[in-house]
Amino acid sequence: MPQPRRTRFTRAELESFNGATVPDLLPGPDDPPLRLLFVGINPGLWTAATQTHFAHPVNRFYPALLRAGIITRPINPADGMTDDDRAHLRERGIGITNVVRRASARADELTRAELREGGERLRALVEERRPRVVAVAGITAYRGAFGLPKATAGRQPEPWGASEVWVVPNPSGLNAHETVASLAVAYGEAARAAGVVADEPPQPGA
Repeated sequence: MPQPRRTRFTRAELESFNGATVPDLLPGPDDPPLRLLFVGINPGLWTAATQTHFAHPVNRFYPALLRAGIITRPINPADGMTDDDRAHLRERGIGITNVVRRASARADELTRAELREGGERLRALVEERRPRVVAVAGITAYRGAFGLPKATAGRQPEPWGASEVWVVPNPSGLNAHETVASLAVAYGEAARAAGVVADEPPQPGA
């Protein structure tokens, strides 16, 4: 059910969404094929409240997509995406899902079993939809979900069938090591591999 558009929630309101799920954003039958599938760890409470991926006001995901040229106009999802926002992503062959479906206040609340089960679900989705590139946002979650403790960021050595797999930085505001500029560089590399953008990569200090 669509949620009312608003920009503020009380702590109690957010907590009421603990354990909720958020539908995947994927191209439909009348849209261009899925080229780039972004994968979050799991929905945060603000994402669950707005039914919009990466929706927290301090999350850098959409600013980084814009800076990288992956989207061509701003998207401000803090009070919920518009239908036009979702259409813009789908028309560019972009999808968004999560490793684990249930929402929580922090990703470290997830169990190892949930990550492994979510990894199996993700592999099945990729096999069905066959994106050119899967971009998992978070190295720790990727290692846990797929039992790869030595995995490093960037393009992974083993594809999933026809899909390249990339590990890119988590855009959460809790990830203090990254900026919009550095996220744009990492996301842009995956997007170029997917054929979503073809221009020169953005410079971190630009």
